[in-house]
Amino acid sequence: MRTLTVDLGERSYPIHIGAGILPRLGGWLAAAIPGRRALVVTQPNIDELYGETVRDSLTAAGFAVATHPVPQGESSKCVAEFMGIQDALFAFGADRGTAVVALGGGVIGDLAGFAASTYMRGVPYVQVPTTLLSQVDSSVGGKTAINHPQAKNIIGAFYQPVTVVADTDTLRTLERRELLAGVAEVVKYGVIRDADLFARLERDLAAILALEPAALAPVIHRCCAIKAEVVAADEREGGLRAILNFGHTFGHAVEALSGYGTVLHGEAVAMGMVAAARLAERLGLCSASLSDRIRNLLARAGLPTDYPALPKDGFLTTIGHDKKTVAGQPRYVLPTEIGRVEIRADVDEAVMLEVVGIT
Repeated sequence: MRTLTVDLGERSYPIHIGAGILPRLGGWLAAAIPGRRALVVTQPNIDELYGETVRDSLTAAGFAVATHPVPQGESSKCVAEFMGIQDALFAFGADRGTAVVALGGGVIGDLAGFAASTYMRGVPYVQVPTTLLSQVDSSVGGKTAINHPQAKNIIGAFYQPVTVVADTDTLRTLERRELLAGVAEVVKYGVIRDADLFARLERDLAAILALEPAALAPVIHRCCAIKAEVVAADEREGGLRAILNFGHTFGHAVEALSGYGTVLHGEAVAMGMVAAARLAERLGLCSASLSDRIRNLLARAGLPTDYPALPKDGFLTTIGHDKKTVAGQPRYVLPTEIGRVEIRADVDEAVMLEVVGIT
């Protein structure tokens, strides 16, 4: 097992990464908070696999435990499910010492974290990610949110967990499509910050997809380390943290306009990264070989790389609602080389539309 720290002063917290570590959750949470009540927010399929282990661990550490189920899928990141968690906290008699345990993937982490950030103006919560995407990305950094019909993650808060417990054994029960969606976020970290990580993915992709521990564990650890470094430097996305959105501006448009849940987040990010790389190439920021290299790795992983046909008006509206937009001017995260990106606002709309094939 490896432990990293997200260094945010009094809001600092550990990320525990390892195989078979779920039974240790209760002890870690007990050490992090004074209260001894916990509401586990999860999905029925995840609860069936890991709920008992989590509840047993919490109970053994002295917690009174309740469970609140949320339907599977991105569509659950909505006001109705957010209010359902609030109702469950009321019914449980939750106070400011009650912890919310987010057991699941990115949907559960975002939804439960946002609920925790608002109940009594904030109660502690712990991220227990069970997908590759959530283990390498969404469980770390304190971004919590629900979706609006016109924009993904537009309603939310920066709210840090008290700890993250990433048990890599949970990845063995992932559907193949969900696993591949997580690989897209791993590729993102290589492009934005670590050329050696990108090269490792090119070399060891088959072993990583086979979940071989010797190949997978260092990759998860490195992605978390990169995100911890970026978040520690820019907790609320005032500058540097925006690089973590490489591929997301274009990707979120695909998700919103396709209907949330139709295209998985990682699939949309894969399309978005290729679109962003092609835009960088068109603007003379990178070579064609660089954008080809990104596209080829994603394709080898079985991820979609072609940007879909989207309605122009809806696309421009969604792009305009992107959280990086400043004074009505969209900003794009564009690669200049593997391991380095720039944030650019001086992008002609016509050129951007031409690159993604929207007329």
